[in-house]
Amino acid sequence: MTPLVQAEQAVLGAVFLDPGQLDHLSPWLRPDHFSRPMHAAIYAAMLKLRADGHPATTMNAGEPLPLAWVTDTVEKASTHIRGLTASYPHGLVAVCPSPAHAPVYGRMVLEGAIHRSVAQHAIRLHQAARADGIRGGVEETVQHAQILSDVLTDLAHRWGTAPRPLTPPAPSESSAPQSQPVDEEVLADEEFLLGCLSVRPDQLRGVIGWLHPDDFADAGHQHIYRSLGALHHRGEPIDQLTVLWETQRRGALADGTLDAERVLRICDPLAFSGAAEYFGERIVQASLVRTAATAAKQVRALADTESLAPGRLIGYALHVLGPLDDVRRRWRTASEAVPEPLHPTSPPTPPPTARIDAARSRSHPQLTADAPAMAASAATRPAVPDRDHRRSPA
Repeated sequence: MTPLVQAEQAVLGAVFLDPGQLDHLSPWLRPDHFSRPMHAAIYAAMLKLRADGHPATTMNAGEPLPLAWVTDTVEKASTHIRGLTASYPHGLVAVCPSPAHAPVYGRMVLEGAIHRSVAQHAIRLHQAARADGIRGGVEETVQHAQILSDVLTDLAHRWGTAPRPLTPPAPSESSAPQSQPVDEEVLADEEFLLGCLSVRPDQLRGVIGWLHPDDFADAGHQHIYRSLGALHHRGEPIDQLTVLWETQRRGALADGTLDAERVLRICDPLAFSGAAEYFGERIVQASLVRTAATAAKQVRALADTESLAPGRLIGYALHVLGPLDDVRRRWRTASEAVPEPLHPTSPPTPPPTARIDAARSRSHPQLTADAPAMAASAATRPAVPDRDHRRSPA
């Protein structure tokens, strides 16, 4: 028998011996804080009898306790739970060290409920993130992330502490979060976006406020995006060579994260054309799902640490959710700024080879009288998100 179960038995036994203890317990201890359904049903029956004005709950100190308090509690609890016998309350009374310590036993029950509740909601957040990652959505993740945050705030108030984030101690190597496998489609989106920004640097103004380097799942893509942002910030020209030079200055080539051929291929001006905001929003969405899954696993690990006091558990969990809250805010900004994708009835785009050949032919126009007009028409043609002409990541 665990200490938590013993605490639940002790608090119920204390109330059987002294119904007046409900005055100290009822404001903050609820039936769902008990881990065992039978204990929850007994405590709920006690609260209901007290609300109905049962004589045992209005007695003065020193008066003999009526036997009806036990029998009525068992009768009412039995309407919600099966298997409860008249002898069980006597066993609860026998294991109660002291009825006067009921508030302390109740806080033990609440402490166990806090760990259990945080773990359950962390599991639900992780499941939602995995499901959204498969179907390409984000709504379930956002909903369960908000629920977990609200639960932590409510539990903090019930425990009597402020819902304030606390920095947990540095994790050991064995408990550090492991990298998650990334879908190839996400990596392709990232590479396509970087190519779009390299070809049309003016699009950086539309994404740089809400798209962060850490949103990219691939470390090499993070370096390229940082390089693009640095060049944009300094007002320097952006092309294949300037991006390659900036990544080299940042050490990405020296440490093996990138190689020159990969940078030049991603920044190839003939390979990419599309709306950066659309694919930037997709990358932030994927980042939100990954961040939620990682945060959920960390919160679950904290909740499973029984030696962690509730106040610290809540504070550490709120700290872990901090990066997720940041991505959620930026995702909302991105989803408001992203243009609508192509309508399903739009004509199909040419295959990748045909698109590249067409781009090359446009780069060497024929010397005809209509060439200036054709060039102006092509320059004003709006770019649309098109993922059919992306190259596979190296």
